[in-house]
Amino acid sequence: MAFTLLGPCEYREEIRKSRFVALAAPVASAAEAQAFIDSHRDLAASHNCWAWKVGNQYRFNDDGEPGGTAGRPILAAIEGQGCDQVVVLVIRWYGGIQLGTGGLARAYGGSAAKCLQAGERRELVLRQSFTCHLQFAELPLFKARLSEFDSLIESENYDATGARLQLAVAPAEHAALERLLGDISRGRERLSAAE
Repeated sequence: MAFTLLGPCEYREEIRKSRFVALAAPVASAAEAQAFIDSHRDLAASHNCWAWKVGNQYRFNDDGEPGGTAGRPILAAIEGQGCDQVVVLVIRWYGGIQLGTGGLARAYGGSAAKCLQAGERRELVLRQSFTCHLQFAELPLFKARLSEFDSLIESENYDATGARLQLAVAPAEHAALERLLGDISRGRERLSAAE
């Protein structure tokens, strides 16, 4: 079960005179993650270390800290909190006391984890794509009932008799939605896997 954030969140901490600010946000793509990092990094800070994860894609950056002491611990915090579709940026202002590699990894990973714990989260529901065609008279009832099945309309293409819908359907709701579609269309229509 994976989670993402409902919105941006922030966590601040001072560790041995170094200031750490962790910023996290939900993202839907690598481009969104990079845009968040670019718009929130502080060029006056000593280091802007980050990590993001979107499905099977992930990236991290140590931004001048010793290799493996910042970006990878931030990514580990994202995975450890069961998060996906999330970016975390941890900004550090050096305070004059060396933390050592273990201390850096704990500081970056810990700040990221506490930031994610503080944010409001929602469960990510993985959905499968299906299509169906409904006549104009059937569309309003089907659309009105669709939210009961944790499913979404991805696109609608109208023709002379009705509309072809592309749906994102939660796997657990597939059979029930198939029954509803059969009832509304009087057995004429079934869900077809989208190509």
